[in-house]
Amino acid sequence: MIRSLRLSVGMLTVLRVGVVLDPSRRTARGALLLSPLAVAPLGIAVGLVLWAGRVIGLPSFSAAFLALGALAFGTRALHLDGLSDVADGLTAPYGPERSLAIMKSGPSGPAGTAGLFFILALQASALNHLVARDHTDWQRPLIACGCVMAARMALWITASAPVPPARPDGLGLTFTRTIPVAATMLGWAALAAASVVVDPVRGPVTVALAAAAVAVLTWRCIHRFGGVTGDVFGAAIELAFAVLVLGAATV
Repeated sequence: MIRSLRLSVGMLTVLRVGVVLDPSRRTARGALLLSPLAVAPLGIAVGLVLWAGRVIGLPSFSAAFLALGALAFGTRALHLDGLSDVADGLTAPYGPERSLAIMKSGPSGPAGTAGLFFILALQASALNHLVARDHTDWQRPLIACGCVMAARMALWITASAPVPPARPDGLGLTFTRTIPVAATMLGWAALAAASVVVDPVRGPVTVALAAAAVAVLTWRCIHRFGGVTGDVFGAAIELAFAVLVLGAATV
């Protein structure tokens, strides 16, 4: 378990926990299942930035942007890079091989740039609304922290047993098809049940919409690329976070 947690923290954050060489699929499965816990420091950082911004009187939009900046720094912006690459790949006018080559090439194209702007705008506006609605409610930064952690459960969908890797090498060999479908369903059901604490109706609905959005993205990537890649993992996390924080902002 410790080895899996180290792998998860090392993959998903900038924290230095030592390199885990040649992880087994069992270790990879554990790393994905522990991903919400592994990013707890990032969630806390986001919550603290939002709380501190409110305490010192920053405009809520400025606090929201600073929180997203802290989150991007804490993840090395890898998920944002994945989102950009997936947007470019999905809009490429050629077959799967060409799409995968475009995703691996590096530079962000028009679709990638637009996708980043759209998702970041959604996240920033939702965080702004979340903390601006009630300046005396300390629980709202805590909800934002929870959204950061819960968004990593998107990996339980993209790495579930029926989802194939798009490439025969790289991230796909170790991490894809490692999460049993039952574990994915139970995990998201538990999250929906826990969200009742935030709001008995909108909480579970938001969780269901986040899971559905990630499932649709995963299905689309399988149809377009033949499977998923590390970029798809990152894009799924950013999409899940946008849906979760957007739903939280309406509570």
